[in-house]
Amino acid sequence: MAANLDATAQNLSTWTDLSGFSALRQSAQADAKSALPVVARQFESIFTQMVLKSMRDANFGDPNFDSQAGDSWQGLADHQLAVTLSSQGHGLGIAEMLVRQLGGRDAATPSASAGDDWKARLGSVARAVGSTAQAVSYFIPGDPADFVTRMAPFAQKAAEKLGVSVRAVLAQAALETQWGRHMPQHGDGTPSYNLFGMKAGSSWDGQRVNVPTLEVEGGVPVRRHAAFRAYASPAQSFDDYARLLGDSPRYAQALGKGDDVAEFARGLVQGGYATDPSYAHKIAAIADSPAMRQALDALKNTAGAPIPSE
Repeated sequence: MAANLDATAQNLSTWTDLSGFSALRQSAQADAKSALPVVARQFESIFTQMVLKSMRDANFGDPNFDSQAGDSWQGLADHQLAVTLSSQGHGLGIAEMLVRQLGGRDAATPSASAGDDWKARLGSVARAVGSTAQAVSYFIPGDPADFVTRMAPFAQKAAEKLGVSVRAVLAQAALETQWGRHMPQHGDGTPSYNLFGMKAGSSWDGQRVNVPTLEVEGGVPVRRHAAFRAYASPAQSFDDYARLLGDSPRYAQALGKGDDVAEFARGLVQGGYATDPSYAHKIAAIADSPAMRQALDALKNTAGAPIPSE
């Protein structure tokens, strides 16, 4: 039975799935005390996901990114974040306190103020999750001005190699990451710095991360599991992106388009860069959005900042 419990604990991907409850229920019926830590971890994961969902619902978002596929991707990302936060080390502390409160293996540790400690921890969970969610992957703020300021030097180099505007390159990176908010992550929550959603095929010999993703097949978003390239820095991501587009005949129609973002984006779609039928339209919309224009204007007005050609 202990082996079954260990296997259940290791299968973290089912923690927030109802299908995983059946195995836990059977384990609890056979050995309730041993199953308690696993059940407590699952509760913590589900609670964390609920907090994340409440945070998302309170944010009106950006209409340029508002789509069913985007919502599904956000749900997948929050699901993975909840599992990661709850399974690493001591988690958020909720599971450990549940074990103590319900008389599990850790109950022998005396704590006269266990009830007060539990209430205090529970009351601060939302704040803890919010700050942790940002620290896990936000190597740059999810704000257009900050994103453009930090990424402009790398985007300028890539744009010059591809013969397109820096605005076009930044718009694609903004679409793929929602202005730096989201990108594939390693199992420990550290960022992959993959700013262009570039997958790791058989020819890729660098680091990679395996994460859930959404592909559009026959006009319908389908959940898949895919390997994405991972980099040590944003600069490496931009360099690899420029090398891929510049060296592959598939994307010849996207090169040398100057400031014609729409033609650049259509060339990407023609080369098979993305399965989303609205991909080109979204890139052009972001490039022409007030957020992008204002961010580039702010960069030009910043003393000492590099001034990219749009």
